[in-house]
Amino acid sequence: MAIQARTEFASALNQVCSERGLEPAVVIDSIKQAILAAYRKDYSEPEGIEVHLNEETGEVLLSKNKKNMTPPGFGRIAAQTAKQVILQRIREAEKNAILDEYSSKIETIVSGMIQRISGPVITVNLGKAEGIMPPQEQAQEKYFVNQRLKFFVVGIKEGTRGEEIIVSRSANGLLEGLFKQEVPEVNSGTVDIKKTAREAGSRSKMAVFSDQMGVDPVGSCVGQKGVRVQAVINELGDEKIDVIAYQEEPVEFIRAALSPAKDLQVKVNEKEKTAEVTAPDDQLSLAIGKEGQNVRLAAKLTGYKIDIRGKSGTPKEVEAKEKAAQEEAKKALGVEEKVLKLQKVSDGSQVSQEKGTAEKKEGKGQEMAQTSKLTQSSKSKTKDNQSVPKPPADDEEPLIADKEEKKEEKEAQRVAEEIKTETPDLEQQGKEKNIRSADSPSTSDDSK
Repeated sequence: MAIQARTEFASALNQVCSERGLEPAVVIDSIKQAILAAYRKDYSEPEGIEVHLNEETGEVLLSKNKKNMTPPGFGRIAAQTAKQVILQRIREAEKNAILDEYSSKIETIVSGMIQRISGPVITVNLGKAEGIMPPQEQAQEKYFVNQRLKFFVVGIKEGTRGEEIIVSRSANGLLEGLFKQEVPEVNSGTVDIKKTAREAGSRSKMAVFSDQMGVDPVGSCVGQKGVRVQAVINELGDEKIDVIAYQEEPVEFIRAALSPAKDLQVKVNEKEKTAEVTAPDDQLSLAIGKEGQNVRLAAKLTGYKIDIRGKSGTPKEVEAKEKAAQEEAKKALGVEEKVLKLQKVSDGSQVSQEKGTAEKKEGKGQEMAQTSKLTQSSKSKTKDNQSVPKPPADDEEPLIADKEEKKEEKEAQRVAEEIKTETPDLEQQGKEKNIRSADSPSTSDDSK
């Protein structure tokens, strides 16, 4: 209760109490202890000395056996000496008040921000207080400074710096608390979370149950289109969550805990808490999970030691049989020989490509040679029994360049001129033949 007096001491006392969240009696007791410490420092042991403090004016009076023992000028000396003691006492009182407040929040979820990462230990700012998250309480996720997350308050333990608030991101209570916040049916008690198995940051399994008619416990936790469970997954850093229906029968419960595997045959020994599970060969990998995670979580959830095997044998035997079958199939189809052939072909493909390019060049050369032979033979016909230079041999590659074309054009012009010079003689011979043919009938008549 605040002091109602309107003095500087009373107002300062009320301000300290409101800022620190302390009671005035606690602060006044701290001031009295500080005054005794100051008296002990400058005078003697304060045995039997009582401190009287006026809560309205702040006046100090020391008495022993109802006798005033206040030294002259003790007010200022006490104020200087008692300052640190008062502050220390106030801090301790404030810390105790905070610890009392968070002791009522144990096993609940609080929001905080990562303030400091010093080696494996992470310090979390919870607002009024600081929490410690040791390595065993951390999940498989990355943390960085000023990251705001939700934490599960494990408890208050004595540490190197006194009592410390321990928070966790790997506890099963964090998963259950988040579902209580997201699912109204869980918060009201309509849906009960029976058991939880968790590998923080990777995967979790949760068994839920409801005894009310018309309530689907799994559907309530998942939500429409997975909205509710997705909100929890996002808060836990994309941790996979399997929500299954709790069953009283151990066989059915183990079969449900091993989901998403189907068509499982379960034999249970309730005395020894063991179970033998036989799965189809195509469902064996699903039942075991990645690195045995699925069957390991199912064992934690059900409390039974689960021995799982396929219809063809243990997982190793099934893998060995599958590999042997694949090798036999490869041999039967000749896959290995084809692979060797393909390797040889790939090695000789470069050589064959080079040969093909050389053959193409030779073919082009032969075509060019044939075309040059045809042009030369046509020119030899135009000439009248004149000799034409021999064409190049077949094994030699003729080269037709611009200079040779010009030479051929000149040769053709020269042949044409020679033909023109020979044409007058041919015309003269033709005229004489015509005259002779005209004279021939007369001679035939005379002979007659």
